[in-house]
Amino acid sequence: MISTTNTSNLDFVNLFTAEPQGSRVYAEINSNSYISFSIPIMRNCLLLISCLLTTALFSQSVKPLPPLPSKVQLKWHEKEFYLFIHFGPNTFTDKEWGEGNEDPSIFNPTALDCEQWARIAKKAGAKGIILTAKHHDGFCLWPSKFSTHTVRESKWMDGKGDVVKALSNACKKIGIEMGVYISPWDRNHPLYGTAAYNDIYLSSMKELLTNYGKYFELWWDGANGEGPNGKKQQYDFHRFEDSAFKWQPQLVIFSDIGPSIRWCGNENGTINSTNWNLLDTAGFKRGHGAPPTDTLNRGNVNGKQWIPAEADVSIRPGWFYHAKEDSKVKTPQTLFNLYLRSVGNGGNLLLNVPPDRTGRINAADSASLMGFRALRESAFTTDLLKGAKLTANTGDQKTLANLTDHNIQTYWSSKQQDNTQIVISFPKKTELNTLVLEEMIAYGQRVSNFTIETFDGTQYQTVFTGTTIGRKKIASFKKQETDKLRVTIGGAKAAPVLREVSAYLISSL
Repeated sequence: MISTTNTSNLDFVNLFTAEPQGSRVYAEINSNSYISFSIPIMRNCLLLISCLLTTALFSQSVKPLPPLPSKVQLKWHEKEFYLFIHFGPNTFTDKEWGEGNEDPSIFNPTALDCEQWARIAKKAGAKGIILTAKHHDGFCLWPSKFSTHTVRESKWMDGKGDVVKALSNACKKIGIEMGVYISPWDRNHPLYGTAAYNDIYLSSMKELLTNYGKYFELWWDGANGEGPNGKKQQYDFHRFEDSAFKWQPQLVIFSDIGPSIRWCGNENGTINSTNWNLLDTAGFKRGHGAPPTDTLNRGNVNGKQWIPAEADVSIRPGWFYHAKEDSKVKTPQTLFNLYLRSVGNGGNLLLNVPPDRTGRINAADSASLMGFRALRESAFTTDLLKGAKLTANTGDQKTLANLTDHNIQTYWSSKQQDNTQIVISFPKKTELNTLVLEEMIAYGQRVSNFTIETFDGTQYQTVFTGTTIGRKKIASFKKQETDKLRVTIGGAKAAPVLREVSAYLISSL
C-alpha cells in the first residue's frame, strides 16, 4: 500500500535514503511532502530501480580497447596546465646549468614567498607546481642528510631554511597540488659515478617523498653527465621507480619513457597534431637511448603502454631567472597559442615560471599569466552548442545529448568502427571558428582521422581535417557562419566513444 499527497514530484533517488518508521518507510518528495511505503513494496521498488539503472548502463556498454590509462593517469589528464619552478644557485650566478662547485652561500633569497608562487599559480588556473628540488648542480632545496651542498650550508635563514617545506605548506594552504623534480645527475656529490650513489639518490628521494606530504608528479630529467670525479652514473631506475611508487602510489612519474607520462620530444611546449597516448618503450632508456624525438612527439599508434605526452616550456628564454630577460617574457597570446598546441593536441602543458633573486615571481611573469588565463576564459566560456540538436548515422540517438552536457563522466558510443557521422544543427545561423572534441579515453584511444564540415546552404564544405582526438582536440579553422556542422570520423581503431563536443568563436585566433 502506497500513500502520498502528491507523487508527480517524486525523486526516486531519495528512496535509497528513506527513513524506516515501524512497518513503513517515509521518503521525501520535496520540502513539504512525503511518500510512505510498506517495507515489502519498498524492497520491490528498489529492485525495479536497480534493474532500470542496470539496463541503462548496459545499453551504453563499451568494450575497452587496451592499453588503458590508470585512474591516476586519468586524473593527471584532467589537470591540463600547471607550473614548473626552476630555482637554486643558478638564479644567483646567472647560469642555466650549474657546475656543482658553486659556494652554497650564494643562495640567499631576500624575500622568499612561496605563498606568492601558489597564489599566482592558482589565479592563473594552474592545477599545481613542480619544484626543482635538486637540479644538475646537486644543490638541495631542503636540508638533506645525504649531501653537504644544500640550503643548510647557505646564508639563507642562517642555514635553517627549507624551500621544499615552505612550498609544500603554501600549496596546502592555497589549495593546489605539488610535484618535485629530482635530478639523478649530481655534479657535486663525491660518490656520483659509483654504485653507492644509487643508494644516496634513493635515500634523498625518500626524504622528499616521505616528509613533505603527497605529490602529484615526480619529474626525472634525462641528463646524465659526469660528476666531480669525471665519472658517469649507471642509474638503478627500476629500484627508483619501485621505491617511489611504494612511498607515494598516487604519483605519475615523468621521463623519456615514463613509466606514467612522457617527454614530448622538445622544450618548445608543442605536441604534434597527431598524438597517440601510447608508447613502446622496449629497448629504450632515459636520456641517450630514448625513443626518437619525433616518436615522443607523436606516440605510437599501436603502442603497448599508455604513456601520454607532457609539453614543457619556459615563460622566458631561459629556465632560471635572469634580469636581462625581463623584457622577453612570453606574451599571453603566445602562451595561449602554446596551450592550443599542447592541451589542444591531447597532452598537458608544464609552464616554467622562475622566481627572481628575492624569491618571488617577477611582476612581468605574473601579468602574462593573468592575461593567459583571461584569454582562455574568454575563448571557452560560451559554448555555442547550447540549444543545438545532434543526430548521428549510428549509435543511440538519445545518448547524443551526453556530448553537450559538459559532464566528463557521460559519453556517447558509435556502433561502427569507420565513417561515423554526427550532424549538429543550430537554432539559427551561428558564427564559429573552433570545435572541441573529446574521446572517453577511459575506454582507450580510438580515432585516427576525422573531418569537420560546415553547411553553406547547398552543400557541406570541409573546414578542418584531423587525425587523432584523444583526451581533447581543439580544432580551429577560419571563421564560418552556418546553421549546420558535420563531424565525420573516417577511421578508428575501434568504434569511437566520445564524451564531449563543444563549439566556440574565439576572437584571439
